[in-house]
Amino acid sequence: MTLTSTSVQDGKSLTKAQVFDKWGCTGENVSPQLAWANVPEGTKSFAVTMYDPDAPTGSGWWHWMVVNIPAKVVSLSAHAGNETNEFLPEGARQIANDFGFKGFGGACPPEKAKPHNYTITVYALDVETLDLPENPTAAYGGYFIHQHMIDKAELIAPSSLR
Repeated sequence: MTLTSTSVQDGKSLTKAQVFDKWGCTGENVSPQLAWANVPEGTKSFAVTMYDPDAPTGSGWWHWMVVNIPAKVVSLSAHAGNETNEFLPEGARQIANDFGFKGFGGACPPEKAKPHNYTITVYALDVETLDLPENPTAAYGGYFIHQHMIDKAELIAPSSLR
């Protein structure tokens, strides 16, 4: 499976568009446009995440999680992660990020931090929907994504932008 984006390039820094707009960060907080191809046979849905393994928490930081993306959908537009859900495909569901809301929360590393490696991943899953409670944590969602993963593709964008 492959993942591409007109907003983010693998190995290249995020732009201000993908930087958070609160907590002292001055970005636009726009989720990136994403498209995936070479989907494996048996895929029944997709999930998309943005995760920062370098956050100084001991457990990383979930910036975005979308689950239950129908198998016929192979892209998300920029802004798909806004809190209104108006740009998400029907049936898709956002899980609360570590900022505490259901939507995209852009990069916001601590001041003077070394670049963090923001990992954007699309997962091909073997179920149409993940059976998650009403308000799961992202770690809980991640657990079930990994239990049903057939394949995945990633873009890693280092950034120290605030």
